[in-house]
Amino acid sequence: MKIVLYNTLTRQKEEFKSIEKNQVGLYTCGPTVYNYAHIGNLRTYVFEDVLRKTLEFNGYKVNHVENITDVGHLTDDADLGEDKIEIAAKKEKKDAWELSKFYTQAFRRDMKSLNIQEPHTWCRATDHIAEQIATIKKIETNGYTYQTSDGIYFDTSKMPDYGKFANLDIKNLRAGARVDMGEKKNPTDFALWKFSGEKKRQMEWDSPWGTGFPGWHIECSSMSTKYLGIPFDIHCGGIDHISVHHTNEIAQIWAADKKPMARFWIHGEFLVIDKNRMGKSEGNFITLQTLIDKGYNPLAYRYLILNTHYRQKLNFTWEALDAAQNALEKLYQSLIDLDSPATVSDNYYNDFLDVINDDLNTPKALALMWDLLKSECPLEMKTKTLFKFDEILGLNLEKEYQLTKSKLDNIPDKIKNLLTTRATARNQKNWGLSDKLRDQIDQAGYLVEDTADGQKLSIK
Repeated sequence: MKIVLYNTLTRQKEEFKSIEKNQVGLYTCGPTVYNYAHIGNLRTYVFEDVLRKTLEFNGYKVNHVENITDVGHLTDDADLGEDKIEIAAKKEKKDAWELSKFYTQAFRRDMKSLNIQEPHTWCRATDHIAEQIATIKKIETNGYTYQTSDGIYFDTSKMPDYGKFANLDIKNLRAGARVDMGEKKNPTDFALWKFSGEKKRQMEWDSPWGTGFPGWHIECSSMSTKYLGIPFDIHCGGIDHISVHHTNEIAQIWAADKKPMARFWIHGEFLVIDKNRMGKSEGNFITLQTLIDKGYNPLAYRYLILNTHYRQKLNFTWEALDAAQNALEKLYQSLIDLDSPATVSDNYYNDFLDVINDDLNTPKALALMWDLLKSECPLEMKTKTLFKFDEILGLNLEKEYQLTKSKLDNIPDKIKNLLTTRATARNQKNWGLSDKLRDQIDQAGYLVEDTADGQKLSIK
């Protein structure tokens, strides 16, 4: 089965073919760990998880690398302002190293809650300063840099194709329209290495150009190519990375090595709330823990994400999350009626591959899952096929199935006695007592339904 993915590089869907047979090098832009990730950030990591699981589902061995930005990400894409880590450390009265470790751990907890696989390699920017300096040296040797009073900058005028990736109109980009020029030669020039200056920083290193710290963009270029080579197969991130961060990554690697950085560039759209992008600076910051504290299963949020294609904006509302939670609970409830898994339905399996391999069409995949549940397939075939689907969807269906079956196979004597007493009450038309006993069963975590064949017990 072929996989078709939308490649930002060419602005079209293309059949994916790996550089090395059956092997995929995948790089995903990780978090800047100065605060908790918000649910808009996490949407990107869910789509990337679906991508990786789809590749593995199709038989590829994936080498997944993800960075942790713990230095160098300034408050302004124009290389102005302060380091986000340093600002947060001062605000929270913590050591910058301690702060970045705290938020890295929080991010990894969120990933686990959303059933997102961790990468094979985590690479922290502060652990790869030598690699970043080496890349800057190559760029400098090839004539693409200049020095100002505050750092070493990339001269974008030396690269005729700079901005092609993001469709930037360089000729008509007026100075100051995108950045504060300062000592820059061109408005699109960006920092490779920033000098500390007189202000003492918690995070700074010696370099051939002076004491300072790396620019944000050089980190990803250096670390991704260290672990995956040049070029590698797929680079992912949020759509907001296209115009600056990823454009600069591409420029750096071309200037250093005269090679394209990656063959496929895949980007996830924004999550919006009240028609505005969700973000820390926008003031509409919602964390996964907020959802959990309000009683939502974090996988209900994953379900909500899957119900919209990754290249379409997702409008977050509490009503939509309620609907996702209800759908997930209904899905889990439907597992109770299924038999032990046996064989996969070839027809549904092939249909699922068709939709998920078509640029990760998760909304159609979810619809196919519900069609399967309503179908005339044997129960044991439904079970096995659902579990196969869930290798990509990541909704913990097999875990919930096993948990539910275990509970139903080990019904406490107290519940059995309540059911027996309730059956007697119903035979005697003692509806008041029947309702009271049903409430007690409900409070114990079980649901009882009255059918033509008698009482049917299930797990809440």
